[in-house]
Amino acid sequence: MIILSSNCGFQHPVASEITPENVYLQRRALMRQAVTGSAGLALAAWGWPEAWAQTPGPGQLASLPSVPSKVSGGVVMDKPTPYKDATTYNNFYEFGTDKADPAKRAHTLKTDPWSVAIEGLVKKPARVNLEDLLKWGAMEERIYRLRCVEGWSMVIPWIGYSLADLIRRVEPLPGAKFVEFVTQADPKTMPGLRSGVIDWPYLEGLRMDEAMHPLTLLAFGMYGEVMPKQNGAPLRLVVPWKYGFKSSKSLVKIRFTDKQPVISWEKSAPQEYGFYSNVNPNVDHPRWSQATERRIGEDGLLAKKRKTLMFNGYETQVGQLYAGMDLKKFF
Repeated sequence: MIILSSNCGFQHPVASEITPENVYLQRRALMRQAVTGSAGLALAAWGWPEAWAQTPGPGQLASLPSVPSKVSGGVVMDKPTPYKDATTYNNFYEFGTDKADPAKRAHTLKTDPWSVAIEGLVKKPARVNLEDLLKWGAMEERIYRLRCVEGWSMVIPWIGYSLADLIRRVEPLPGAKFVEFVTQADPKTMPGLRSGVIDWPYLEGLRMDEAMHPLTLLAFGMYGEVMPKQNGAPLRLVVPWKYGFKSSKSLVKIRFTDKQPVISWEKSAPQEYGFYSNVNPNVDHPRWSQATERRIGEDGLLAKKRKTLMFNGYETQVGQLYAGMDLKKFF
């Protein structure tokens, strides 16, 4: 499928991104109260100027304060996936290939101390401690859809800041066209490394304009708390318009390069997984359709599947990145 661009292209908001009428009316009422000077407690309770407070934490891990995101597409109105489902149904092959393995085994992951190496074509290469990385951007809550290439999906309230904040700080050189991400690979704490599923460490990559897009998130937490180990602690990538395997977990290196990285799944099964891996209901996986998905946490395995949205529903925000590209060829 070829995506064509126009001055008014990609303006296709979906129902889940439209503010519900009751919320809209409540906002209007608050605005009227503000004008008359009677908003007081109401505005404080609502966290004015935003109508949503941070998602309440489940009380499992340390809290990670944030503010609601103002990025276009940064907060979808879909119902968030229950925390229990989001933390017990995971792909993190470093701990095993079963969906329950990460929750059972990831407690062995040592996240303190932790640092990330910034390498390659940048003016300011460095090894940065987690404590400093936490300060490189303002923590926002982003409620994103997460679509797995396997045909299931979730809605996760992440906490972090745009990867672009980090990229601007390290100042890529003019020749940097791609960003490569390297996941921790420690045989002592990651039993899944003994398998030959892929060549370790896990490698992922983005084109520079994808990495710089405001929606591309460097996430340090979820559900109001720090990142659970099974979900990619202590920091991970989240690219909401791409299939979930593009969102690398437990990052230890961010490398800037002039050549397109060969990502792990592309190397392992190039006929099935491409570099871009944008969510696309019109381009099937060789072994199954991508037209529909099963939302985890919704009425069990017998729940009716929902239609998959182009770019996972972020077409308005990211469609122009791929204008003119044949997305069947560049899958």
